[in-house]
Amino acid sequence: MFEHISQPLASPKVFMSRILKMALIAFATTMICLFIGIFGYHYIAHVPWIDAIHNASMILSGMGPVVNIDNVAGKLFSSAYALFSGVAFITNISIFLSPVIHRFLHKLHIEKKEIKS
Repeated sequence: MFEHISQPLASPKVFMSRILKMALIAFATTMICLFIGIFGYHYIAHVPWIDAIHNASMILSGMGPVVNIDNVAGKLFSSAYALFSGVAFITNISIFLSPVIHRFLHKLHIEKKEIKS
């Protein structure tokens, strides 16, 4: 996906296209996670659509729940979704930042090779 350690640093145009591609992947992943929460809160916790959207958005962003859930299945879903959302958030940040981190590490390695020569 990215250039090999023996290859030169990618051009700024290639780098920007990688950032755009990863941003789109992270956005799509976020939307999938959001829809999981919306449908789960609506169908499992029996929360109205607008409150399901609000609650899923707040949980996914790390802000916390806003709707009181009164059934056992809803509480179990809410607990699982909160744990899932934490992992999903970290994963999306990693996806989005991967081209920047790779470029930084690749550039450090190129500079280290030049110093050894």
